[in-house]
Amino acid sequence: MAAVPLVAALAAVPGQALAGTTGAAPAGTSADAADRDTDPLAFAGPRETPFACETSEFRTADGSMLPASEGPDCVVPTEVDHVYRTTDGRFEPLPAGQEHPADLAFTRVDGERVPYVVRVETGVADRGIYEIAMLDDPADDVEPAPGTRSPGWNGRLVYTFGGGCRAGWYRQGPGTGGVLVPTMLGRGFAVASSSLNVYGHNCDDLLSAEVMAQTKRVFEQTYGAPRWTIGWGCSGGSYQAHQITDNYPGLLDGIVSGCSFPDVGFGTSQMLFDSRVLQTYLEGHPDALTPAQQQAVAGFGDPAALAAMSDGAKRLDPDAEFDASVPAALRYDAATNPTGARGTIWDHAATSYGVDPSTGFARVPSDNVGVTYGLAAWREGVLDADEFLDLNAGVGGLDVDAEPTAARTAADPVARENAYRTGRLLWGGNGLGDVPVVDYRAYTDEAGYGDIHMRYQSFSTRARLVAANGDADNQVMLVEDDSRGLFDASSPVLVRALEGVDRWIAATRADQRPGSAHARVSRNRPAGLTDACWTPAGEQVRERQVLRGDTRCNDLYPSYSSPRMVAGGPVASDVITCRLATPVRSDYPRTTRAQWARFAEVFPDGVCDWSEPGVDQQAPDGTWLRFSAPGAWQVGARPTS
Repeated sequence: MAAVPLVAALAAVPGQALAGTTGAAPAGTSADAADRDTDPLAFAGPRETPFACETSEFRTADGSMLPASEGPDCVVPTEVDHVYRTTDGRFEPLPAGQEHPADLAFTRVDGERVPYVVRVETGVADRGIYEIAMLDDPADDVEPAPGTRSPGWNGRLVYTFGGGCRAGWYRQGPGTGGVLVPTMLGRGFAVASSSLNVYGHNCDDLLSAEVMAQTKRVFEQTYGAPRWTIGWGCSGGSYQAHQITDNYPGLLDGIVSGCSFPDVGFGTSQMLFDSRVLQTYLEGHPDALTPAQQQAVAGFGDPAALAAMSDGAKRLDPDAEFDASVPAALRYDAATNPTGARGTIWDHAATSYGVDPSTGFARVPSDNVGVTYGLAAWREGVLDADEFLDLNAGVGGLDVDAEPTAARTAADPVARENAYRTGRLLWGGNGLGDVPVVDYRAYTDEAGYGDIHMRYQSFSTRARLVAANGDADNQVMLVEDDSRGLFDASSPVLVRALEGVDRWIAATRADQRPGSAHARVSRNRPAGLTDACWTPAGEQVRERQVLRGDTRCNDLYPSYSSPRMVAGGPVASDVITCRLATPVRSDYPRTTRAQWARFAEVFPDGVCDWSEPGVDQQAPDGTWLRFSAPGAWQVGARPTS
């Protein structure tokens, strides 16, 4: 299919107003400018306030700093710089004039030898600082334009997404996901990114989708529509790649996601919530469980992980973490500034979850009612009945300010329903199942410092793809050790992934046979691109990657689990509020009459029935949702390219 410009493809279609909850705008939002109401790519709802402009902290490709800017749009003049790749592998500013430097490297694009000179455009779109890079030699007198392609561009775009999440709110950000990537540019790909596509600056996939759409529009208006676009990102970048592909199909045509999670709100934050309440219990009862028992209850492969994940739950705490760019006087404090900006993933994404009119805070979908923490450890004899009961009687929950509570936490029902209906909990059946997905993992489950990037999360995404599409044949898993770090683009495994996804998209586009989009992409996977792992010595082991099983890859890189999985929950991590059932005594290890009576006291409303879908669990309302206020949206138009 020929590429269709993004804006032209957004033909208006009637949208159905949906019954969300609309409340007063929280501290994190403000009224939009009038032009956002008519812009088809301004779909993420009211803009967040306060908002710190950080252009003066942004270093451009030639080493200079952007000028300072002010709100509300943080705009600076667009800048174009040229850098070149040296023969010893560095990028340097291109000297003025038409002469090529003596140490200029050359590369080949579509069989042609071209100078390794890179044009880097830097500007601001949708309050994000964007960068666009492509091979372009000013000496050839060809000015890139929609109708005049640079001889160095292969016609394809890679869009990079940056990681992080903690303190990722109320700021513009001083860097992007990176565009000077030799393994991409040297093959002729254009590379683009925005500072608001770095989750350490903006930890909201809805806003990330809007920023990516508007940055891609800038690209198309300047250089022309790419033949296709590949998403590329690790950790927080994987959240974005997954959810943009599923919720706003057409923006990305294939993805390479590394150190991946399915989504930030549930695949990750549910695990962090559970870790926080478990760690709080253990700190209050230091003699309750041995270190081995604690690890069994957590499910993690690394003994240091439970405490580290509890610390990671600061993203659920409204006053725990802010970047220094957000003035302290503007931040939430329950006692001194109760209307200040709240630093949580929920408040940062209040447009999706809605606002509680009684507090003005975002509605929170966290829930652990009926969760039987440590159940697998009890069944395996690592805990005894009293230890299991003591744990579950004392674990409690967290309130809206992430303070410990004696009672378990129940999800706000509006937030829970909105999470499913708006795609904040990744579904996998709207767009993610229709494109090539390579899940790459540099293994850190046993790193010794409690790394958050655990291998079971890849299988969570796979489980959701299977549930939504019947199989996950459009997903390939690649695993190696972390000797190169988490996501080194020069890793031969990642180079193989990039080239494989590129071929996969091309083959899928060329396939005109009948069948669904999922069937088409599944049957066109390149023969050499299969599930595999690599030994530390570099040997490739081609075998289906499975969560459990006696395989060579599992011997090398075993998958562990999470507290919710130890409690019996699904690997998909897609149940927010479980359905409760009356416990059956024969389903549990042997108990005395007194212990069973206490079981009923600890779980007075029943225990989670994981064989049933979660409360309100459903597919999203559609794609290209357009938000008008917190908790209010319409199904929007879908691009045709």
